[in-house]
Amino acid sequence: MNYSKLERFDRILSKLQVEKKIVVSNIAEVLQVAPETIRRDFDELEEQHLLSRVHGGAVNFMNLRKEPEFLRKMDMQKDAKRQIAKVAAAKIGDGDTVAVDVGTTTVHIADFIDGVSNVTVVTNSIAAAERFNLAMEEKRMTGKVILLGGITNPAQASVAGAITLEWLSKMNLDKAFLSCGGIKDGFVYDYDLDESLVSAKMMENSCSRILLADDSKIGLKSFYTICALNEITEMICNEECPADWIEFEDIWTAINGGKR
Repeated sequence: MNYSKLERFDRILSKLQVEKKIVVSNIAEVLQVAPETIRRDFDELEEQHLLSRVHGGAVNFMNLRKEPEFLRKMDMQKDAKRQIAKVAAAKIGDGDTVAVDVGTTTVHIADFIDGVSNVTVVTNSIAAAERFNLAMEEKRMTGKVILLGGITNPAQASVAGAITLEWLSKMNLDKAFLSCGGIKDGFVYDYDLDESLVSAKMMENSCSRILLADDSKIGLKSFYTICALNEITEMICNEECPADWIEFEDIWTAINGGKR
């Protein structure tokens, strides 16, 4: 049986009311649709404050406006994030100076870098710095990693603040690899003011600005604006550019052919 979106929403919310927590794979099987469809349904219902996303599923709506902690976010859309990061890693060439901001997609770039030399990585992500160091230890790259100074945020494994911005202001970068909390109405958003300011400064000082975002970010708006989407050089996503975002099609790279 083919269900309309509204019918799916009704079935999802009815099941949630009874079971308190529902799982993507189970709902997808019941409604005979792809798990990606259910994830998009969950995202839309969460935006309407009708449920809250959790790892692997959803629960009754919780009025949480802060960003999920870093380790919990690492498990969300993990396969898509790694595929996006793999495409991003291939864009790093010999002699590049690249910036990598805090994110659970950008953190995977170092896992896929291979065969490049004399690369300088500038990052405010403690987790990303560790992975790029590992890439050098494993001789998948040569160069150096600059972990920016600043105030640490243990929950996000990051640094940010005035010192971070001061260091960045003196740096000339070839490419900036950026994450986000959401993309909506032609703007790129993040949850954290300090981290969004660091991402914006990386953009400002880079020749090429590459945004990494899985499909769960499409149509979401969080509190802080990083930039307008048309300021991005390239957008890498696991989904095709939405039909009503045609003005951004030229910068959009859909991995594995994407989906819609």
